[in-house]
Amino acid sequence: MAFSEKQRKIFRFPYTDYDAIICDGAVRSGKTSIMSLSFFLWAMGNFNNCAFAFCGKSVGAVERNIVTPLLSIVYLQQNFDIRYNRGGHVIIARRGKRENRIYLFGGKDESSYTLIQGITLAGVLLDEVALMPRSFVEQALARCSVAGAKFWFNCNPENPLHWFRQEWILKAPEKNALHLHFLMDDNPGLDEATRQRYKHMYSGVFYQRYILGQWVMSEGLIYDMFDQTENTYREPPPAMKSTSTRYIACDYGTSNPTVFLDIYDDGECIRIDREYRWDSRKERRQKTDQEYADDFMAFMGDDPCTVLVDPSAASFIVALRQRGAYVREADNDVLDGIRKTGVLFQRRTLLINENCAGLLDELGTYMWDDKAAMRGEERPVKQQDHGPDALRYLVNHLPDWRFE
Repeated sequence: MAFSEKQRKIFRFPYTDYDAIICDGAVRSGKTSIMSLSFFLWAMGNFNNCAFAFCGKSVGAVERNIVTPLLSIVYLQQNFDIRYNRGGHVIIARRGKRENRIYLFGGKDESSYTLIQGITLAGVLLDEVALMPRSFVEQALARCSVAGAKFWFNCNPENPLHWFRQEWILKAPEKNALHLHFLMDDNPGLDEATRQRYKHMYSGVFYQRYILGQWVMSEGLIYDMFDQTENTYREPPPAMKSTSTRYIACDYGTSNPTVFLDIYDDGECIRIDREYRWDSRKERRQKTDQEYADDFMAFMGDDPCTVLVDPSAASFIVALRQRGAYVREADNDVLDGIRKTGVLFQRRTLLINENCAGLLDELGTYMWDDKAAMRGEERPVKQQDHGPDALRYLVNHLPDWRFE
């Protein structure tokens, strides 16, 4: 397969005087796959008995985005002995008498920097670097003390005030870094049908970032792609309950509202069929965990299912488990959950019953926090967000292939 000019620059980078390479821009633009291949060939061609690192938001993300595609390349299979130790999260690569190790690390939160302390590296590739805490990234770079070590970064755009853009992209010449900005047209492996499919996945700020490759501010309505006609339904399909997997997603509040969403997923379409809502302020009475648990069991009825609950609601989770409910603590990743929910709304595969008035009202007022955005932070306004939060717990529970 032919490579684009920007992809060829990635292959040439290790043999230049640059200390780092930064590839940012649109999704599916051929950044990660080419970087990982170039990184591997550079490591094996220039070092022996050294350690390297592939870093992502999680180890699972590194396995999915880097390791699996890399190990499937026929040229590498034919010319190297490559083995991935899943238990130790390390790739051991050999050719002749030369052997190197590539360790996998996940940088999901501020405490993650401790995972990479103590190791000496000859190079690091940070995939989706804009999703990692600065403390983790800087610790990873500090570990690269072997002579000739280089830094490799790639990411999709985020807020224009994001620390990585401010400290690395805008200061690339000062950092002696090669900056390459990618669009989908820079990936010759994509056909036009695939490009169009991805262009129809996103709208609003996510379209600007993931398709146009722009570092833009999040502002206004979060789910601007939600359509009151296309994303709602009045009567559920007759066979919905018998052909779908059922979930109940719960956002628990004490002084704030508590919301339960009754959800049916047939593998293609997700339907939010009913909601429970208790607003302590409006009702002027705060319920106990036991009362909420009783309400939940009545809401669930005689058809038990997986229950996804806000992980901070520890006492409520205990009360549900005491009643025999199968509870899983929800993944509360806000930004990734919003992005994924937007994809499903855009595809019209996430539908809400017209009777879920509370959830529909909240979706119409679910806004980005402008004040936080001006500080370089991204988060929704923490008002009237309880239904969208519960919805996000369900979406974050779905496998990644649902959003491809």
